[in-house]
Amino acid sequence: MSSFAQNGAIISIQNNSETDRNEAVVAIQWGAILEKFPSIDTMQFVVMNVVTEQQIPFQLEHKGKKSIQNLLIQIDIKSKSTLQLSIQKGKPIVFETKTFGRFVPERKDDFAWENDKIAHRVYGKALDLDPSEHPAKGIDVWVKRTNKMVINERYKRATAPDAKPNEYHIDHGDGLDYYQVEASLGAGSMTPYIDDTIYYSKNYVRYKVLDNGPLRTSFQLFFDAFEASNINVNVTKIISIDAGSQLSRMENTYSFNDAKGLPVVIGIRKRTNPGVISLNEQEGIMGYWEPAFADDGTTGVGVVLENLKNEMLVCKTAKAYTQVLAKTEVNNNEPIVYYSGAAWDKAGEITTASQWFDYLKTFSNNLKTPLVVSIH
Repeated sequence: MSSFAQNGAIISIQNNSETDRNEAVVAIQWGAILEKFPSIDTMQFVVMNVVTEQQIPFQLEHKGKKSIQNLLIQIDIKSKSTLQLSIQKGKPIVFETKTFGRFVPERKDDFAWENDKIAHRVYGKALDLDPSEHPAKGIDVWVKRTNKMVINERYKRATAPDAKPNEYHIDHGDGLDYYQVEASLGAGSMTPYIDDTIYYSKNYVRYKVLDNGPLRTSFQLFFDAFEASNINVNVTKIISIDAGSQLSRMENTYSFNDAKGLPVVIGIRKRTNPGVISLNEQEGIMGYWEPAFADDGTTGVGVVLENLKNEMLVCKTAKAYTQVLAKTEVNNNEPIVYYSGAAWDKAGEITTASQWFDYLKTFSNNLKTPLVVSIH
């Protein structure tokens, strides 16, 4: 074993695509790092850019396990180029928190998550038990125009004793909640779809936080079993969000009492006023640029499927809500992965429909050409 292997390691990251990768979060297997740096102290190491000699933000990812699974790093890398990083002994600086999520018992058992671009929430069992509330089922969007974490402050304001009834919907300078979910799939939720009928589960009943920043937050949601056209269905969902990304990763696992595959749809709620829809069946991309909502601006919502399997992108009316749907099929106890998310024009980064659809296309292309990592 070389002396360097005892004291550090070099990570080479290669970008073979035609696109610069900015703010990219890269996962490196911890076991591979231990092979090259067996004496690493998890509390006393740094990741350095070899050229600039600057520290690189990192996170130790556990995926809900006691042992470390991956080293997460965030980098910028030009197209057709290679970046070299050094792992060595040292005292890491305190990295800015760029992702966060938590269970919100003070607001009907919401689970909310965010990064430095966007925020979301899903609804819990307590909402199902309150007949005075709207029967929200899908994914909500909280738009933001700050890279700071906003979830805790917004819930604190909204649940204060003297809070206004519409506190969520007031922009205090960093964004607001003006997205409308109601009884729809909202901004990219998935559910069974059989014989032209959408079958919604009740809201989640249990959760588990797997990792919580600073570069990736992930959590698992558990649901009670429900009936979909005489098929008994169970589902668990693992949701994760990376710093710098407009989209969250969705990993759903369905189990059901049917020998055949289960048809499902991913949906985006469509508004009454005209917006812009982009459907790319071949690439598995579904994009929607909403109509402007009064003075609150415009939200873009999108879905990218990682692995295509007999998808058909359609527009469909479901109950009182028109939704844009991506139809596919899942196998029993076999995870399906896709990405969903949103952007807000008032954040100043993505301000038009064409920019949003270009973002989704680039995101899809980057999935097909992942960064190549090697350790020396």
